[in-house]
Amino acid sequence: MKEPEAGTIERWAWDYVQCDSMAQKFEPGPVPARWEVAPPARRLLAPGRPSQLRIVRKAEKTRGMSAPSGRARALHTFLHHELQAAELMAWAVLAFPDTPEAFRAGLLRIAQDEMRHMRLYQQELARLGHTYGDFGVRDWFWERIPGSVDPAAFVAVMGLGVESANLEHTARYAAMFREAGDEEGARVQEIIGREEIAHVRFGVRWFEFFRAGLSFETWCRSLPPPLTPLLMRGKPLHREARRRAGQPEPFLDELDAWQPALPGS
Repeated sequence: MKEPEAGTIERWAWDYVQCDSMAQKFEPGPVPARWEVAPPARRLLAPGRPSQLRIVRKAEKTRGMSAPSGRARALHTFLHHELQAAELMAWAVLAFPDTPEAFRAGLLRIAQDEMRHMRLYQQELARLGHTYGDFGVRDWFWERIPGSVDPAAFVAVMGLGVESANLEHTARYAAMFREAGDEEGARVQEIIGREEIAHVRFGVRWFEFFRAGLSFETWCRSLPPPLTPLLMRGKPLHREARRRAGQPEPFLDELDAWQPALPGS
């Protein structure tokens, strides 16, 4: 696979995905102003990983939220989710070069938001006496999302999928942190939850653009196998936030009611 031209946005995205420097993952430097002319589609298969990270096959459970170590483990998981999201936004810039420039520019803005969220989580980990790399991580997003066959599938699983589910997860964990007496941790969850609304709205807008509308059935068909709506929602749905992000009420009703098919049915 030919590397992108130096000094281009595509090269910045390429370098970010593949770098193995912890410092560069958190702060990769400014995005260049110049796009490549007629770039090919480039589908990177895996990200670079700093040596400080211990990759595990199975996610470690986040238990004991009343203890600082339990909250730190949860924050560590969330930080790694944000890293994968930032990397995959850069991945999509490279994978879908024929999409409108406004779409690819939006992916870059979201990537930078995710990096800022990473830094927030790193600060919270430090407050609790930990740092990124203290716990094992799983590249769950990378195991599934690069199976997106087109940009609609990508926004189906990212903006309308995992980022939408994070509207529920951040609200739930904010309540758990607050119950544990950790008001600062709860506040960070709420900040990130509010900012996810714009990311979900981006997903809605571009899914509608690529698929000429948004229906629950069309969205389900666009999810990369073996993903289903089960992993793309929390319970209960944060309907207010999802409505603010542009998800229509019929879509929310079907998402809320969806159940996996029983074996043999």
